[in-house]
Amino acid sequence: MISALLFDLDGTLIDTAPDFALVLNGMRRRRQLSDIPFEDIHATVSEGARALVELGFKLNEGDEGFEALRQELLDDYLQNLSQQSRLYTGMEDVLSWAESRDIPWGIVTNKPARYAEPLLRDLKLAERCASLVCPDHVKQRKPHPEPILLACAQMNANAATAVYVGDHRRDIEAGKNAGSTTVACTYGYIHSSDPAPSWGADYTIETASELVPILETL
Repeated sequence: MISALLFDLDGTLIDTAPDFALVLNGMRRRRQLSDIPFEDIHATVSEGARALVELGFKLNEGDEGFEALRQELLDDYLQNLSQQSRLYTGMEDVLSWAESRDIPWGIVTNKPARYAEPLLRDLKLAERCASLVCPDHVKQRKPHPEPILLACAQMNANAATAVYVGDHRRDIEAGKNAGSTTVACTYGYIHSSDPAPSWGADYTIETASELVPILETL
């Protein structure tokens, strides 16, 4: 019996890469620079704003101008959180499946609350989500188990019978560290240098639609 269904946010539950691409390439256009291919941005999103600035402007953290560009990116992103971001295809069916069985679902993300909360409100998911755990809410980020354990506590769920779905090695490590069943999704923001099958997840899926048949066996 599944006590809770937990998701990473970016690259797992919601495809946010299009809005990051919109923001980053918008910054480049203001500087008369050409667009960066979407595939390159897609593979970098999960590494955060610093990595996107490095990709977009070939600067490293600590270089002159880096911090100003990072703040500009974050400010622009806050104004464009949900222009093109959407649930992944098939994910609405997964959420409806859980809700129809009274299985609470939540989100454990490294995305700060100031971005995650309005994004969920914009996509009409905030009231459906039983728990949202961001770095603001814990002392230790993923891959530490604290965020997953907190989410389970908020939902009165047992971590040992919870399922955590993610698109990064740290997601699977966090789930395993919490004692939960783990599912790696290959449709997310994955670097070719660290393929999902190498993470040691209990299950691996290529589309969100493959999740329900797995959940029905647990």
